Amino acid sequence: MLILVTGATGAVGRHLVDTLLTKEATVRALTRSPEKADLPTQVQLVEGDLSDPASLTIEAFQDVDRAFVFPAEGVEHFVEAAVAAGVRRFTVLSSLAAAMEFPRDVGSASQLHHSAVESAVTSRTHEWTILRPGSFANNLLSWAWQISSGAPIRAPHLDSAQAPIHEFDVAEAAATTLLQDEWLGQTIALTGPQALTRTEQVAAIGTALGRDIPLVEITPDEFRSEVAEFVPEPIVKMLLAYWSDTMTEPEVARPASRGLIGRPGRTLRSGPATTPRTSPTDRREPRAVHLARGSRRQSTSPATRRCRPP
Repeated sequence: MLILVTGATGAVGRHLVDTLLTKEATVRALTRSPEKADLPTQVQLVEGDLSDPASLTIEAFQDVDRAFVFPAEGVEHFVEAAVAAGVRRFTVLSSLAAAMEFPRDVGSASQLHHSAVESAVTSRTHEWTILRPGSFANNLLSWAWQISSGAPIRAPHLDSAQAPIHEFDVAEAAATTLLQDEWLGQTIALTGPQALTRTEQVAAIGTALGRDIPLVEITPDEFRSEVAEFVPEPIVKMLLAYWSDTMTEPEVARPASRGLIGRPGRTLRSGPATTPRTSPTDRREPRAVHLARGSRRQSTSPATRRCRPP
């Protein structure tokens, strides 16, 4: 069985590659820069760009049985080329917004994009699994500059509560769907196992660092003004609606994550990451510690790191 992984150098894709290798799968990775991929030597590297049909050669798909679809712009070109080359089975990384469970999701930037990604696959083959994760825990790296510099985090809706999911858990769920037939034809919502307020999320990172992190609540209009220069308005609108809604109704944790990965999902407060390429220190540490250490590696520019969409 040969599995083609797109987005293989990203937060989910890299961990997916590692997980598949531990399960003795044969993995090929599609990447724009094979020389910079830094993936395990067992991985077959092939150059290509999801959104550039001309770069997707027949060699990329040769002998491929199934593929992981990262939701990049223009991914329909990849799916079309893959199906034409004989690939029939896909696991798609989508978003919970595509379920349109709440009015805030309908017409949002995330819903429109991810619904199109899902359609690119489901309209071309009947062998698919859709994964719809909610907010990722590593989105909290949007606070990296403030945490590393000691500046206060300025954020709206601090009492809103979300259940962020660890990217390792998403990767392990994807590996399960690629390797087991029972998940075919299913659309699966994924979240972390615990809803925490934004104040509690900051506190978890502060506990990992061993210090208090200053936190200032601002109004939605102040947030919009502060990020307007580097975050598109549709993303700002989506974020504010998400945080506002989860003020009155905290995000509900979904049990499907546990069923797919065979254990409770990792939380900010607990749940060490375990893959072959994590260090012994990484295997002991909760997610909040990884975020705290990651914040030290991020850009010192607030304009580039203050906000990331979920």
